[in-house]
Amino acid sequence: MKTPPHVPTQRRLHGYSFDPSLSAKLETAFINERIYTIPWEDLKPGPVGDYVEVIDVDPASGCYYDPVDLSDPHLLAQDGLPASPLNPQFHQQMVYAVVMTTVKNFERAIGRPVMWSDRKPWKRYKDMTDEDWKLTHVQRLRVYPHALREANAYYSPAKKALLLGYFPASAVHDPAVYPGGIVFGCLSHDIVAHETAHAILDGIHPRFMEVTQPDGLAFHEAFADIVATFQHFTFPEAVKHQLSKTRGDLGMNNLLGELAQEFGRAAGNRGALRDALGGVNRKTGKWERRPPDPRRMITDMEPHDRGSILVSAVFDAFATIYESRIVDLRRIASGGSGILAEGELHPDLVNRLATEAVKAARHVLTMCIRALDYCPPVDIDFGDYLRALITADRDVFPNDTRRYRLAFIDAFRQHGIFPHKLRSLSEESLTWDHASEINDYDKLAELGERLRGFCSDLGIDKDRHQRWLKTRFQRAQLHDQLQNKFWNDFQDPRLQELTGLDFSITRVSGKPDDSDLVRFEVHALWPVQRQRQDGSVLNQVVFSILQHRPLEEGSKEHIWGGCTVILDLGRSKKQGAIRYVVRKPLYKTGRIDRARQWARDPAMMSLAGLYGMSAEDEPFAMLHSEE
Repeated sequence: MKTPPHVPTQRRLHGYSFDPSLSAKLETAFINERIYTIPWEDLKPGPVGDYVEVIDVDPASGCYYDPVDLSDPHLLAQDGLPASPLNPQFHQQMVYAVVMTTVKNFERAIGRPVMWSDRKPWKRYKDMTDEDWKLTHVQRLRVYPHALREANAYYSPAKKALLLGYFPASAVHDPAVYPGGIVFGCLSHDIVAHETAHAILDGIHPRFMEVTQPDGLAFHEAFADIVATFQHFTFPEAVKHQLSKTRGDLGMNNLLGELAQEFGRAAGNRGALRDALGGVNRKTGKWERRPPDPRRMITDMEPHDRGSILVSAVFDAFATIYESRIVDLRRIASGGSGILAEGELHPDLVNRLATEAVKAARHVLTMCIRALDYCPPVDIDFGDYLRALITADRDVFPNDTRRYRLAFIDAFRQHGIFPHKLRSLSEESLTWDHASEINDYDKLAELGERLRGFCSDLGIDKDRHQRWLKTRFQRAQLHDQLQNKFWNDFQDPRLQELTGLDFSITRVSGKPDDSDLVRFEVHALWPVQRQRQDGSVLNQVVFSILQHRPLEEGSKEHIWGGCTVILDLGRSKKQGAIRYVVRKPLYKTGRIDRARQWARDPAMMSLAGLYGMSAEDEPFAMLHSEE
């Protein structure tokens, strides 16, 4: 009997590590063309898989490019098409490889499949049928490699798509730029990874784009830059090359900390589009290291400028971690002095430095992604994110022997990023409060028992559509269960305090009809599995409860509030399943007053005021066109 072949576990595809411009330089050509290794899946021409659908239509020219068939035996044998800046089919292959690499990194960190955000309901909730709700599901993110003939690229929350542009390079006095040459955003790893991170973040926290304070959009931009930057460290040859060039010092100007070199130079930036470490001084024309400046948290309000503060803080934390991992290598290589001799580093030393840099970068990227589950569901600020980072890491690594968390705390402190109303910046103080008082509160303590059955039913089902259907049903069940509790106990101030909801928003007349019920939404119900430091598995369920109210009476502007609930399914009923409740209270008048100030103050305009658009428009289209 003939034995069937094993199904492959990985697909290998040619692509650029950075962008095509580095392949035109003798020094960097060999590090710029790499093989992307991504999880195997059956593909249709496009490529079209379970997560992504590449549609190559060029509206400006009215052209439709034939889709690449990565299942063709000849392409399978050659790891796909070779890198080519002028082959549209390679462009399709490149965007697919980068999107799936980013998806893979997220899934490893969050312990579950990536899901894209749902389409907005087009009817009132009570008028939506089951068939209507099924149509809100987004199975695949659409990617348009040649959607725009302009220097722009963005994630469209309305279309659930990445729209990538191309443009002729400006005739600038930069030897790295060919004036008039076409620059394709789809061929830049950094641009595609950045926009993909926007899409994934929107799937995890769809209300992060409801902006009511300066850190809102800045966090979206910063987080996308963090993902794109730290994915550079998955390119081993590039890491080795840059460490050899900088003699192991990641604080010097290097490609690993830069984003979108070709795009930035072609647009006249004299350097990369953004840089986590510094930038080119326009007066001297030389690159300069940007030291931490806490005043920027007060002065910088534009989303990219403000987001760069968070990116720099995270990169500085990474650099500290990296230096702590290589201090012994420096001592050995220098004969105990810690000061390396002049000249090129030995290749063996470069290899060891690269190994430590890759490990540290992988840990930092995982920490940054994993923290998303510990963030409040709305109105996040940089201080909230620091607390989420510390809490999430303590859950998985209780013993922080390498002092990763201390490196983050110190870096954030140097950049002036502080959480609100804490007594100190110790780990214990920064960790979200354990929900012991909630587990003692019998009105919510039974949630763990009910959700254990849901997780058992969902199991290890890999069909993302089936997972969405089961999760949507369970969200409706959980909503009804909570609605019953809120209805019966709407006058209980403790329940309002614990959830962050405002029970005074709705009128209560004594009848449980639609107008009397407390209005809220259940979002992001995710079963999560995380491997802990000792090898045990942390089984959790994460969900959020959200509610909104007008910013002012009669206003179309809304402010959202609620909480993220994290349940630990491994805890006994006596211990209580609820581990954390991360709140953004809607009943807090101070928060509402700050949001009103943000909406009115010309120096701190809302997104609508700054870019002249409504919440239903494309925030990232306008935001990225300003770069």
